[in-house]
Amino acid sequence: MNNQLPPKPPVDLQSTRDGVGQALLELGRTNPNVVVVSADLASSTRVDWFKQAFPDRFFEVGVAEQHLAGLAAGLAMAGKIPFIASFAVFSPSLNWGVIRTSICLPNLPVKIIGGHAGLATGPDGATHQALEDIALMRSLPHMTVVSPADGAEAYQATLSLASVPGPTYLRVTKPKTPIIKFQQPFELGKTRTVIYGNDAIILAHGYLLQTAIDTAQSLSKQGLKVGVVNCHTLKPLDQPSILQICQVAKVVITLEDHQVIGGLGSAVAEVISQHQLKIPFQILGVKDQFGESGTPAELYQKHGLTVDKIAAVIRVLLLK
Repeated sequence: MNNQLPPKPPVDLQSTRDGVGQALLELGRTNPNVVVVSADLASSTRVDWFKQAFPDRFFEVGVAEQHLAGLAAGLAMAGKIPFIASFAVFSPSLNWGVIRTSICLPNLPVKIIGGHAGLATGPDGATHQALEDIALMRSLPHMTVVSPADGAEAYQATLSLASVPGPTYLRVTKPKTPIIKFQQPFELGKTRTVIYGNDAIILAHGYLLQTAIDTAQSLSKQGLKVGVVNCHTLKPLDQPSILQICQVAKVVITLEDHQVIGGLGSAVAEVISQHQLKIPFQILGVKDQFGESGTPAELYQKHGLTVDKIAAVIRVLLLK
């Protein structure tokens, strides 16, 4: 067994997939029941680090995503804590039925890692840009859904999800991003405030949380106090926090690298509707379209997910 860690990236820049890989090594050392199953993408999802350290607890099924989920269900029934890894466009997209019936129905502790999610995948194009994975997983009973914003949060989320008794989904991305300085510790099911401000509050998660921060900082130069809240846990959503935000903010928007249907925006809209709240609210994301090839910057510009376009939306809402 090789317990040597892979080289660590600079502490101020790390991808979420790297954070997951580091956390799996830690779990492998501390919990002998943790196993990992891959569907031909071990290197791209960073679970090859676990494979190198614990080869007897690593399973490779090849390009067989249904088998990936089915084998994990069997391992969970045998008392293991299986983490399964692929690109999000393959798992959960190609094996959702197996996840539903063989994992969620019996409420098994299978931990699903969906990599290369969203438009951040860039040049890989529409076939490889998962923009509906959160919607797929939010709809499943017993499922916990988490979308970490940086490598450090991905590390903490992976460790936490290992202890959740039921199935979980962890959405991660490829690009390295800055490590964000949070004012609260990571806790599943609880939001984390990054910037305080009540003129508008941006609720975001994952890769675009940094864009939300940049937007708030840009608007602060125009005299607007814009808050930014990290909603890393999309299910169960931190409803008390959302309700409090809607009580103090003049405007609320959600921002995500996902379809506007079924993601964070839909989850927040459900809370607003159920409690009959009256607040200017807008969902920012991909508007019922598939992705395409391009750099992430080009794609975010096209879909209105850049600092200037988000700031313009906020200014318009404040005028209403």
